[in-house]
Amino acid sequence: MGIIWVCIIAVSILYGAATGRAEAVGAAAIEGANSAVTLVLSIAGMICLWSAIMEVMNRAGLTNALAVFLSPLLKRLFPNASKDSETLGALTANVSANLLGLGNAATPAGVKAAQGMLKNTKNGIASNELCRLVVMNTASIQLLPITVAGVRAAANASSAFDILPAVWISSLLSVAAGLSASRILERFFEK
Repeated sequence: MGIIWVCIIAVSILYGAATGRAEAVGAAAIEGANSAVTLVLSIAGMICLWSAIMEVMNRAGLTNALAVFLSPLLKRLFPNASKDSETLGALTANVSANLLGLGNAATPAGVKAAQGMLKNTKNGIASNELCRLVVMNTASIQLLPITVAGVRAAANASSAFDILPAVWISSLLSVAAGLSASRILERFFEK
């Protein structure tokens, strides 16, 4: 990927020099770097805020309540993994963070859940449940799309969260489609 970016930059500089627009290319690069820093800081602030809210929820016991609420669904989706309480806890934390739109906070819990699922497999080959976890993390139902709202707020959107109905519908459909495809493929490729 790095080679592609270097090529794009090199072609831009060469084209700017060949057409006499080297100054415009330089100005665009500086403006782009400025915008990137502003965007990253805006998103970082939003992620810090919601990560702190997640920590407060943890300390108040709300994530445990969410875990109890999600437990029947997760036990049905991941029957083997849910036998291990540590793996089930990591799964619950992962799904909870994804629901709140905290993809960055969901990653460590997802990795821990995947490691818990892998320890019961042969030769480190991914089980159907592990593949299902990857599908759920990729599609991810989000109640609060924090990162997207942060990007929209940084771009001066009048209402950063007016996309909620579309996000809810599209994420619900993508998870349903992903899990359905996963179940169908499991039948074709059963071990």
